[in-house]
Amino acid sequence: MTPEEFRRYGHEIVDWIADYRARLSERPVMSPVQPGETRALVPARPPEQGEPLDQVLKDLERVVLPGITHWNHPSFFAYFPSNAGLASVLADLVSSGLGAQAMSWQTSPAATELEEAMMDWLRQAVDLPASFTGVIQDTASTATFVALLCARERATGFSQETKGFTAGLTIYASEEAHSSVAKAALLAGFGRDNLRLIPTDDEHAMRPDALEKAIATDKANGRTPCAVVATIGTTATTAFDPIVKPDGLWLHVDAAMAGSAMILPECRPLWRGVEAADSIVFNPHKWLGVAFDCTAYYVKDPQTLVRVMSTNPSYLQTAADEKVRNLRDWGLQLGRRFRALKLWFLFREQGLEKLRQRLRRDLENAQWLAAQVDRTQGWERVAPVKLQTVCIRHKEADNLAIANRVNRSGRAYVTPSVLKGRQMIRVSIGAEATSRAEVAAVWSLLQSEAKSAT
Repeated sequence: MTPEEFRRYGHEIVDWIADYRARLSERPVMSPVQPGETRALVPARPPEQGEPLDQVLKDLERVVLPGITHWNHPSFFAYFPSNAGLASVLADLVSSGLGAQAMSWQTSPAATELEEAMMDWLRQAVDLPASFTGVIQDTASTATFVALLCARERATGFSQETKGFTAGLTIYASEEAHSSVAKAALLAGFGRDNLRLIPTDDEHAMRPDALEKAIATDKANGRTPCAVVATIGTTATTAFDPIVKPDGLWLHVDAAMAGSAMILPECRPLWRGVEAADSIVFNPHKWLGVAFDCTAYYVKDPQTLVRVMSTNPSYLQTAADEKVRNLRDWGLQLGRRFRALKLWFLFREQGLEKLRQRLRRDLENAQWLAAQVDRTQGWERVAPVKLQTVCIRHKEADNLAIANRVNRSGRAYVTPSVLKGRQMIRVSIGAEATSRAEVAAVWSLLQSEAKSAT
């Protein structure tokens, strides 16, 4: 493809994306396709000869769009917000167009130094102390894995020479912690039997007394407590674990979705004590609005991270290495995308105050919905509404059936879940285009479907 052909098709694709966003509310929120339908539209073998890109663009409508669940739809209330602000979408295009590799400073100095600057902007935006240094990872799952690797190495004195060096090391997390914590513990070699899931209180947050007891029991049994993962905004209910750092343990704070709320001064008490953490993760690619993927990972001691992650083969060494930061040594990946551009574009196009206004709107809408539930006979909330997620259930109807009926309608998308043995419905408010009208509409739809499911 020549630059001129790229120019023509590029304009067409930008127009296509703009039209898609402009008419998004007209589409069913959840994809209605059945398993195998999309695959059946794709030839079994790759083409021997190329074809005009015009045909590929037509097939976006025929093949791809029917199988897309529209996360940026104003009536998307499932899972978590996954906003892709259009400014950051443009930044993704620039990043791909540049084709830069950000593995080391010399491979693209701007990619490294802009990432350093953006992580400091973001640190200031959420009011983290200057003692934290940030780097962009792909997802919170990766960042949590990296954190547990660092915790493991610090606990063992950075010695991997003895087989079975993780034996007896224990990890502690809430029973409501994200599944990525269990996966990270397994991948880091701790093993399932060394992960302690701590009971939660009536607000579904980790109980400090139960944590203290579990640590004491492990010590008494000759085990070595290694790390605590405190969840700030659990997946199911956005519960906030107390941030407790036991002596000698690595404290990792998982604020994947809720961390974006900390651009609001009024929300920062929810992670009081965060300055004690050894590592923190949150995802600007969720509620904040950076197009996926862009995870912020902050550490208090970068040297521990670099010591665990760095490799320095001769073909990667450069004359600048003693003067600069090589971000390949700050995570699992060697090759790194220029993700910082997405933060740069979003911050500059929106500004912090506009971002704050949108998040406050979502918080207000969540409180409005909670009030409606509280005053409606037959319905109940099953968790406090700390942020933008409202967890509800009908006392008599089949809540799974209600959620499925809402989702199949195409008019909204919510998440059925189970909390402490009881079926519930999660209404996660936070899509960029969601207004009070859409929140009122999903509440009306839930009530209507509950009558049908009773």
